[in-house]
Amino acid sequence: MSHSVRSVSGDPFENQKHEPTENSRRKRVVPSNGRTTPAGNRVYNKILLSIPDDEHGLICPHLQFLSMPHNLSLHEPNQPVEFVYFPNAGMVSLVVAMKDGKTVEVGEVGKEGFAGIPALFGVSRSPVRMIVQISGGGFRVRTSALQGVLRSAPELRLIMGHNAVFQGMCIAQTAACNRLHNIEQRLTRWLLITQDRVESPTFAITHDFLATMLGTDRPTLSSAAGILREKHAIEYTRGVVQILSRARLEDRTCECYGAIDQYNPIGQDK
Repeated sequence: MSHSVRSVSGDPFENQKHEPTENSRRKRVVPSNGRTTPAGNRVYNKILLSIPDDEHGLICPHLQFLSMPHNLSLHEPNQPVEFVYFPNAGMVSLVVAMKDGKTVEVGEVGKEGFAGIPALFGVSRSPVRMIVQISGGGFRVRTSALQGVLRSAPELRLIMGHNAVFQGMCIAQTAACNRLHNIEQRLTRWLLITQDRVESPTFAITHDFLATMLGTDRPTLSSAAGILREKHAIEYTRGVVQILSRARLEDRTCECYGAIDQYNPIGQDK
């Protein structure tokens, strides 16, 4: 079903106070039993867990739980940005597609962040495809509802703004990596980032899909994966990748992984 999203001009949050209050800082500690939505869905997204209770109460009624199977398209290029997504688990790929059908991944989003940056700034369309690469689940919020919530949720807007800047840095570094580094370095970078996002050393991915994400062909990708397998850095069977040694991957990756990781505004648990 198609839904229209109203384009917003200018800054929809101007004259709003952005600095979190001391009261909100005190309330930022998440209860030990975590958070749930009114429908009973547990919240694992780190942005939604980082905001104070009053701001969580504002966005919570708008959170729609969504199962996110592999290859599910969340947004197609140049279409209206109808929803913003907060993954609970799994990973969403940000992909640029060319007219000839070739594609390359330029960013990844897991439960540390959100997908749908243009909506944060009132931009109604995006040229980036958002597709589920690692199966999981999460929440979506209508763009119009999020913009309304952010007017009264300065800390949520601040955290999302920081994450948006981090994603921009990742996209820039990934563009340089895709142009300047060989496939083995790009593959190791991708494996390390993916482990960070899904917080697991094992995840399901096919050679064909991963080759498409890295902007190469299957034989080239398979050759690079074979080298990592021979070095006992990874194991690969029936569409499932298992990282056997992060240290060996880190030894063989380029500087781009460290450059991306150091600016993450919400730390990863490694």
